[in-house]
Amino acid sequence: MTIDLRDEMEERALLVQGIVRRTSRSEAEGTLNELHRLAVTAGASVVGRITQRMDHPTSNFYVGQGKLNEIKLACKHTRANLIIFDNELSSVQVNNLDLSLGIKVIDRTELILQIFARRASSAESQLQVELAQLQYLVSRIPISAKQQRFEGGIGMRGPGESPFQLRNAPMRKRITAAKRKLAVIQQRRRRTRKHRALPLVALVGYTNAGKSTLLNALSPSNTYVDDRLFATLDTKTSMVHLPDNRDVLVTDTVGFIRNLPHGLVASFRSTLEEATEADLLLVVADGSHKEFERHTEVVRKTLQEIEAATVPSILVLNKMDRGCPPGLPAQLKEDFPFLTTVSALKKQGLEDLRSLMAKVLPAPPATARKRSWRDY
Repeated sequence: MTIDLRDEMEERALLVQGIVRRTSRSEAEGTLNELHRLAVTAGASVVGRITQRMDHPTSNFYVGQGKLNEIKLACKHTRANLIIFDNELSSVQVNNLDLSLGIKVIDRTELILQIFARRASSAESQLQVELAQLQYLVSRIPISAKQQRFEGGIGMRGPGESPFQLRNAPMRKRITAAKRKLAVIQQRRRRTRKHRALPLVALVGYTNAGKSTLLNALSPSNTYVDDRLFATLDTKTSMVHLPDNRDVLVTDTVGFIRNLPHGLVASFRSTLEEATEADLLLVVADGSHKEFERHTEVVRKTLQEIEAATVPSILVLNKMDRGCPPGLPAQLKEDFPFLTTVSALKKQGLEDLRSLMAKVLPAPPATARKRSWRDY
């Protein structure tokens, strides 16, 4: 399985980033700062950073030979025992780096998987993380061109099977079993949604934007809150009363992040379907963050990936007590025509948000009977 940073006495991590030509300097700095926070969240102590600007990655080490020697010297100087690449590495590159450096090497994807494995608490989220880890591990086993295929015959598992395929078989069986269990959960969710009478509002947004804090501010909820990336992975739903005398269900979802592993998106699809089936999305963004525009773009693209881009949405700029931007780009206004600013921590701007939710939410059918919370 993936490396567990909790099992080491002290993880001293050296961050490495390869910057390809088309990446801007500000974007590269933002992703590296984010990798720093991810490493700290996973329990590591960051002892240094190394970057290299390149036209394209090398096939054997991702970085060039000169930069590889620099990484060796930096590890010796800082006594680093873990190297975290901000880039996605192939199984061959990870193996070559491990052998050349003599230090454990992981990439951004494996680090995020480790954090998810630590934060998953419910049986469903643990199953989703396990599925993503298994799919990642299957793709990491290197395939050697020298591997000979078994011929068909008595006592063989089948004609043409390679040692690689036989070694992968147990993991693939576990992947199939996990997918089957998640499919059952997904069907159960769909049956529950059919009997839902109250409108559903889903909180989506970049990780650590304050979604859980906003849910606690809007309702008498006690969702776990922490100033860390991916503090919560499990969904939580509470009822919120709107000014037009309507009650709505507001549910929190897992946060998004740049370069979120596709395996995680696929594994958490049953949870993210809360956004696709919602009547309204509250896209929460940290308005005080200097990269909030890029964060919002990541959320927009992720919503497109899970087919939730057509759901009516409100952009909620949170943390206004820390200072929000004076103006917004035209493209952002075009993507999100409904916008409001709040401070979930200090409970400021919540009434304006409730009024805007009542305005944007579709009107209930005329024949609909008003139900109370006891109906559920």
